[in-house]
Amino acid sequence: MTVSQEIESKILRYHYAEHWPIGTIAKQLFIHHSVVRRVLIGNGAKQLKVGAGQKPLLITPYLPFILEKLEAYPKLAASRLYGMVKDRGYDGGEDHFRSMIARYRPQFMGSREAYLRLRTLPGEQAQVDWGSFGWIVMGKAKRPLMAFVMVLSYSRKLFVRFYSNAQMANFLRGHVAGFKLFGGIPRVILYDNLKSAVLEREGDAIRFNPELLSFAGYYRFEPRPVAPARGNEKGRVERSIRYIRDNFFAGREYQSLEDLNKQAEHWCESIADERRCPEDRERLIREVFLEEQSKLLALPNDDYPTDERILVKIGKTPYARYDLNDYSVPHKLVRRSVTVLGREQEVVVLDGEAVVARHPRCYSKGEQIEEAAHIEALAKSKSAAREHRGTDRLMSAVPIAKAFLVEAAAKSYPLQALTRHLTEFLDSYGATLLNTAMEEALKRGVPHLNAVRIALDKLLEAREKDAGLCLHLDKKASAHQVRPHDLATYGAKETKETKEKKGEE
Repeated sequence: MTVSQEIESKILRYHYAEHWPIGTIAKQLFIHHSVVRRVLIGNGAKQLKVGAGQKPLLITPYLPFILEKLEAYPKLAASRLYGMVKDRGYDGGEDHFRSMIARYRPQFMGSREAYLRLRTLPGEQAQVDWGSFGWIVMGKAKRPLMAFVMVLSYSRKLFVRFYSNAQMANFLRGHVAGFKLFGGIPRVILYDNLKSAVLEREGDAIRFNPELLSFAGYYRFEPRPVAPARGNEKGRVERSIRYIRDNFFAGREYQSLEDLNKQAEHWCESIADERRCPEDRERLIREVFLEEQSKLLALPNDDYPTDERILVKIGKTPYARYDLNDYSVPHKLVRRSVTVLGREQEVVVLDGEAVVARHPRCYSKGEQIEEAAHIEALAKSKSAAREHRGTDRLMSAVPIAKAFLVEAAAKSYPLQALTRHLTEFLDSYGATLLNTAMEEALKRGVPHLNAVRIALDKLLEAREKDAGLCLHLDKKASAHQVRPHDLATYGAKETKETKEKKGEE
């Protein structure tokens, strides 16, 4: 319970001037006696007498020992004090002991620190940090949703971009995008002691991340980590993250990471810019930023390369594993190492300096992203690969195919020939018609090629009746050339057969 200054002054006056016992003060002021005791102890009372009718506290005999220890060791934990008095005969509970220690512990340990309000010049400084915003589901993958936040210290112009992780590549991409939004570069950027910025620190000895140093050298700004336990030095970005969390992100609906970033960009350029500038309440952040923008350093002609570059060992199948997914490469690269460049929207595979594959980047997991030319080349080189590929193609195009082949395998039907013929049906009749026919065969409990063929014939016959047609030609049958025979040969053949028959008779 927190008491007002008026009640506190009455407690002190009644205790020291009128010499009222604690119980009387509590009764007259309608407060609990523990509140009276806490106020008196907080104002320097060391020994408190127990009033008439008031039960002595279990801790009272141990108070001189406790106060002596707290005076010598103000930060001594209550659990340690409890163990010490327990050894000396205290038989009270630990929870009650903790609440009592809170009353007797010195309220303020050391002097309170006063902080200067930090001011900067236009274009001089920005502050950068990551904010965690839970998780985002991308396909089959659940990834951390991280917000890269950069704020200009003078105008409070805000930039935010969401990423699926806080790795170094995205850290640099956030800088590049922020510089483009601002139209320039601040001279100093403040960081917390992130691993992306500071690898190791001992006092004033700092070992920067070499990739950040290279990036800072390219854009001509000074990376500067804040001092340990000095969060006020980058309070602007921390308040901005709270503002983003409460004003932008709370209750927001989005379809994808791209959609979320589009909404964030619009919010930064509208709502966030329409706030009053804390340093000049007469102007909006938008207006102060126009003043600051001209003081920023100029952007270079080209962006710094922010590709993630890793070395990948290709196994026995021609795929390079990158960020939870497999990307196809030419089959001649199996059992070799390649370089993978991870970009925001693209994955590039290099063999030495030569580009051997380009794929759209996938943020799901366990997916195979393939280039048709890679698979066709492999299929031509190995017939077994071609057959395996036919099965994959059939299952991908016809939803019922997997269940159909499982049932066929259970009945010991030859899967290789079955798959080959079904693939031919797929080419001839299309996926929709074949899927319907295979479903019909499964309903009859006959996962056989003939059952599918019969079902296809029925479907085609029904389609012909609906369309008013009298003839249907298979695509392959229509490609055949029919050569007419000489009718004389049929007559000659018939005469010969007749003669032979008569001879037998």
